[in-house]
Amino acid sequence: MKFAVVGDPVAHSRSPAIHEAGYRQLGLEATYVHWHVRPDEFGDVVSALRTGSIDGVNVTMPHKSRAFAAVDRRSPDAERTGAVNTIVVHGGELVGYNTDVAGVRHALAKVGTRPTGTVMVLGAGGAAAAALVAAEDNRLLLSARRSESGRELLARVGVDGEVRPWGSAEQTAVVINATPLGMGGESLPPGVVERSGAFIDMVYGDQVTPAVRDAVNIGIPVADGIDMLVGQAVEAFELFTESQISPFVLEMAARTAET
Repeated sequence: MKFAVVGDPVAHSRSPAIHEAGYRQLGLEATYVHWHVRPDEFGDVVSALRTGSIDGVNVTMPHKSRAFAAVDRRSPDAERTGAVNTIVVHGGELVGYNTDVAGVRHALAKVGTRPTGTVMVLGAGGAAAAALVAAEDNRLLLSARRSESGRELLARVGVDGEVRPWGSAEQTAVVINATPLGMGGESLPPGVVERSGAFIDMVYGDQVTPAVRDAVNIGIPVADGIDMLVGQAVEAFELFTESQISPFVLEMAARTAET
C-alpha cells in the first residue's frame, strides 16, 4: 500500500512520520510520502488514484476544494463542510472525506465539556466549517472579520449559531481558533483566550503559538494543533488501512517528528 500527503507547500507536514509510525506499530507493509503538487497539477493526483499507482491521499492547502470537486462521492461531513482532505479508492470510485471534523472532536474530548456548553469558533473558512460540524451539539458562536461571511458559513453548513464581532470574548466558552493566526507568531485579539474556559488551536508550526502559550500560562484546558492533527490522522489511518490505531502512538510520532 502506498499513500501520500499532497499540498503546496508540503515538506513541513508531519503526516508521513505519523502514518509510518502506525505502520510500524501494526506491522503493515505500507509507505507514506510527501508529494509536492502545484495547483495546476492536481489532475496528476486523480490519475494516480484511478490507475492504482497510489491507494489514498491526504490533501492539504491549497487543494481541498479541488479534491472536493474531483471525487466520485463524499462523506456527509465532507458534503457539509465543502472540503475534502482525504481520498480513498473504494470499488474503483474515489471517495472523499473530511477528517478535520474528527480532529476537532478529538480536541474537544481532550479539553472536556464545559459547564456552559458554549463553543466559539474564530474564522469563516474551511477549518471553521469543520469546527462547526464537530461542535454542533453545543451552543455555537462564530466570530469572523466579516460578519456576513460568518452568517453565510452558518447557513451553508446548516447549524444554528450566533455571529459575534471579531475580537469578541465569551466568558467560559471553549474557543476554537480556525484562522491561520499564530502560525507566524501572531496573537489573537486581547481577551479572547484570557476569558475563555478552554482553548483549541487548529494550527501548528515549528513553535508554540502565542494563544496556546497564553492558555497554558493561565491554566485553562488546551488542545494544540498537534492534537488536532493526531485526531484527523487517526481517522485517515483507519480509512486507508482498515486497521485501528491508538492515538497515543500517532501523537508520540507527531510531537517528535522533525519538520
